[in-house]
Amino acid sequence: VLCLMLFVTATQGPAVFASLFWYLLTVVVALATHALIVLPLILHFVAGRNPFEYARALSPALLTAFSSASSNGTLPLTMACVENRAGIDNKVSSFVLPLGATINMDGTALYEAVAVLFIGQLYHGAVLPLDQQLIVAFTALLASVGAAGIPHAGLVMMVVILQAVGLPVEMQGIILAVDRVLDASLEQRAGVLAAAKAS
Repeated sequence: VLCLMLFVTATQGPAVFASLFWYLLTVVVALATHALIVLPLILHFVAGRNPFEYARALSPALLTAFSSASSNGTLPLTMACVENRAGIDNKVSSFVLPLGATINMDGTALYEAVAVLFIGQLYHGAVLPLDQQLIVAFTALLASVGAAGIPHAGLVMMVVILQAVGLPVEMQGIILAVDRVLDASLEQRAGVLAAAKAS
């Protein structure tokens, strides 16, 4: 990690750390908007459930996802919360939750897309062109489906996205400085929320 961060600092200068704050803020706001506004609205209007009661029922699973940074590691507890505390039938939860933990990695897709756009802006000194932004969005979506529900899986899949738009993989080093904070704070909780609300 130190060598990757040294590479980025040597090629981009120490000012890169100031822009890292804005990246961190952007990811936190995007993931919070998704987890606290978009998903509850979908739950309310599609399923007719109270988002606050549902979040309260899922609170043990959300706290476990926060501490473990793993949506797959949280799966048994999420299933127990959804069935016992939220009143979802076992037939539904035992099908939807494992499937959602595998392919419904929307927090990871959002995180990867913002990270690659940030890296592209650092590398080129400007915003990526629209065609490359669309490639980033599509590739992030596909990569998130293939990502494992384990800590830092998004970093591995980010290599594919960086290569798809011709960005150097070494630039990922700057993301490593804040990845643990983002991975534990919101990315996995968004994944657990999305899978649980799908059931």
